[in-house]
Amino acid sequence: MIANERQYRITRNRARSFARAIDDFDNTKNERANVHPSLVRAEREAMESQLKDLREELEEYENLKSAEVQVISVATFEGIADGLIKARIARGLSQRALAERLGIQEQQVQRYEAQRYASASYFRLCEVAGALDIRFENEILLCLVP
Repeated sequence: MIANERQYRITRNRARSFARAIDDFDNTKNERANVHPSLVRAEREAMESQLKDLREELEEYENLKSAEVQVISVATFEGIADGLIKARIARGLSQRALAERLGIQEQQVQRYEAQRYASASYFRLCEVAGALDIRFENEILLCLVP
């Protein structure tokens, strides 16, 4: 998941590189005449798959930045961290701006997000949610124990 503009630029550049690599791959078919066609196809499909993943990450980030997102779905408790990061992006806040709202250093927000808030206390998670002006409307589902 792309969490900031720097990562966005890096991912965009990687996507461009993969697109060029696929073009180069297609333009040098004759150089792989001695390679089994299934290996050539697998190599190209791998590059296409990576490019697709990068483009999906870019699209998700761009959609969040567009401020059209009103709801961020979280399916698991572990998903709350990604939900907080997505909410920050959708609110148009940089990591620095969130840090200022929380009264902490930007590097601390960067660490929290890089670690998916694993080191953050429950109190800090509540502060982050408050700083982002979000609320949770969810259910706690009890799983049946066999």
